[in-house]
Amino acid sequence: MTLGRCSSQGSLFGPDAFLTRNVRSDSFYGFLASQRGQLFSDDEFAELYKLNNGRPSVPPSLLATALLLQTYEGVSDEEAKERADFDLRWKVALGIPLDESPFAKSTLQLFRSQLVLHDKLQAIFRKSLDLARQTGHLKSQKIKVALDTSFILGRGAVKDTYNLLGAGIVKLIRVLADLAGQTPHTWSKAHLLGRYFDGSLKGSAGIDWEDPKARRRFLTEVVADADRLLEMARETLAASELASVEHKRLTEAMNLLGQLLLQDVERAADGAIIKKGTAKDRIISVEDPEMRHGHKSKTKRFNGHKAAIAVDMESQLITAVDVLPGNAQDYERALDLVKSSEANTGAKVEVAIGDCAYGEGTTRQVFADARVRLVAKVPNRPSGDHFAKQDFQIDPIARTCVCPAGNRCSTLVRLSVIRASDGTIREQWGFQFDKELCSACPLRPLCVKAKSGQGRTVSLHPQEKLLQEARAFQHSEGFAPYRKSRQTVEHRLARLMQLGMRKARYFGRVKTRGQLLLTAMVANLTLVARGAGLMGRSHLASAI
Repeated sequence: MTLGRCSSQGSLFGPDAFLTRNVRSDSFYGFLASQRGQLFSDDEFAELYKLNNGRPSVPPSLLATALLLQTYEGVSDEEAKERADFDLRWKVALGIPLDESPFAKSTLQLFRSQLVLHDKLQAIFRKSLDLARQTGHLKSQKIKVALDTSFILGRGAVKDTYNLLGAGIVKLIRVLADLAGQTPHTWSKAHLLGRYFDGSLKGSAGIDWEDPKARRRFLTEVVADADRLLEMARETLAASELASVEHKRLTEAMNLLGQLLLQDVERAADGAIIKKGTAKDRIISVEDPEMRHGHKSKTKRFNGHKAAIAVDMESQLITAVDVLPGNAQDYERALDLVKSSEANTGAKVEVAIGDCAYGEGTTRQVFADARVRLVAKVPNRPSGDHFAKQDFQIDPIARTCVCPAGNRCSTLVRLSVIRASDGTIREQWGFQFDKELCSACPLRPLCVKAKSGQGRTVSLHPQEKLLQEARAFQHSEGFAPYRKSRQTVEHRLARLMQLGMRKARYFGRVKTRGQLLLTAMVANLTLVARGAGLMGRSHLASAI
């Protein structure tokens, strides 16, 4: 299919003739109409098409604009097609004749898939920042960005261990049946696995779910079926010369089922039981294996991903986005957001601002090494009846520590060995005060928790100097403006959620990131349009 292009010729009965009469020019639709041919050009999508073979495609600039309209209104692909067919506002924005049906639902879906596959959505998002430069909404060459995250509910179904294993078995059966040229129902019946296609797995078990022994017997049967199925899959791989696509599908389904068994099942001589506790990085959905359990707070959790964004404090524009695993720490890939902000805006990030989730020592060191100033609150001192570490005067350069009573210690000892999540090992060092000195100290009851005969120990953080500097700054008058500026990024997150980003429309973090990029672009465009006087406040009352 060759690259189709939008015609530059107008029509007496075209949509522009109806713009001022039926569609307000200061609406989002009128704004997109005013940007037609400027925001997107067909040639920038040329790599997605053949240049000299086949019939012309739907102009990609039209489809890109349709994706923005779909995001703005939060409609499905089917509804987007109908709006383009019958909604005058969409026709004005798209620049198509009133009697034209511009695209099929499958055309819009394929175009979006191609954008994700070729990583073009990042470039599309950047256009909102280019427009901000052109209109003067983004002026500075040195910017301050605020960082924050919010949860995204995943699209995949979250199931308990029994149904999760059953779903993994079904997925592998479908691949093996397809390779054998049979329907999943036929293949499963022939291999005595038909119960996984006979309605609810747990509902058809016919056991007393209050009986632990019955549950164990049933789980053992399911695990045995999974083991047998995996063995058949391994034999298929060994005996066949599968194409790369088929090999990948089978391998992915095998690995998924194997991981489900490993994370949830404990095997014993008398059968299988569900493991106690939750495995680290546990897969919770077969439909979307990248979904994870995440925590909104200590008591509330969600199932899905995390949206991470950077916002320019002056213009309030979203400068970069990312989608993290639901169980990721907020600070993960924070520096990547800063670097993306610089690439997207052409400006230098002078300061990155985050809440206390970004205030731990390792993140501060990463930013310090990159020579980017990080302003993030250090967590408050712990509450208790004894002196906290903050009550001691620690000099990490001179390697000395002075206690509240004025006693100095320069004795460093290894307190523990810490193994990080990436497998690296770090030694925890600290100051050990003399036990005789502490025993005679009148402040001992307020300082030492240990029994008599032991002195106080004070840990030395690997980034102690950076933490001290941050703690001193947050107690100064200079910190007040940064505390207030945090509201900007929270408002932008709220706008993204208002545009439908609370729930993922697609499976997987790559496609969800594409959804976030489009949503952030719409949020930026409405902000720029209002600032340039191209959009009325009545159309943005809920957008700010």
